[in-house]
Amino acid sequence: MNRPSAYIPFVVAMALVVVASNVLVQFPMQGTLGGLALADILTWGAFTYPFSFLITDLANRRYGPLVARRVVFVGFMTAVICSIVFPPLLHRFGLVEFETAAGRLVRIAAASGTAFLIGQLLDVTVFNHLRRQSWWRAPVFASLAGSVLDTAIFFSIAFAALFAFVGPEDAFALESAPLFGALSMEAPRWVSWALGDLSVKLAIAVFALIPYRLIAARWSQPPAVAGA
Repeated sequence: MNRPSAYIPFVVAMALVVVASNVLVQFPMQGTLGGLALADILTWGAFTYPFSFLITDLANRRYGPLVARRVVFVGFMTAVICSIVFPPLLHRFGLVEFETAAGRLVRIAAASGTAFLIGQLLDVTVFNHLRRQSWWRAPVFASLAGSVLDTAIFFSIAFAALFAFVGPEDAFALESAPLFGALSMEAPRWVSWALGDLSVKLAIAVFALIPYRLIAARWSQPPAVAGA
């Protein structure tokens, strides 16, 4: 049986990633890329949040699905709390210009918590199913599956008109706009946000293979013998 102290580093890492993501998601990226206004499709949080899947996969690789799920539940609680607490604090200290209404905070918290929990638990399931295959299959397919579901759930609950019963709507997010802010096809603005977010998650899922491989390989090495 694994002692709780053995996987505390995973719990701490997950909490830090979730906290950082909930802060950085308030800050859009500046600049343009190929005519695309990055602020219309990405926030800095898109670059930190995907590492939560790396933490889940490493916990699963090291201690198995039971511990990985425990780490996920800590991240879930952190995500919900941060979604409610951090936006008002950032506004109070002048770090963001807008103040989010209480109803919107509840809706964002519901979206964040639901997406995190379901996406991460899917990651655990897929990883555990593929863990005995090629070393890269489990982390890649688990992260991809979790990322797609996470993005779909979060942006739908947070912004889609279908989920208006959860809380107040964001009129700006629902406005029709050119896809990615530049293409001829139009869609609700939150769809561009979702596609931008998913694109970064998928790219980082592939990049995360590097630290995953290095860490997993180190665990596979036999312990050094004193005096050898």
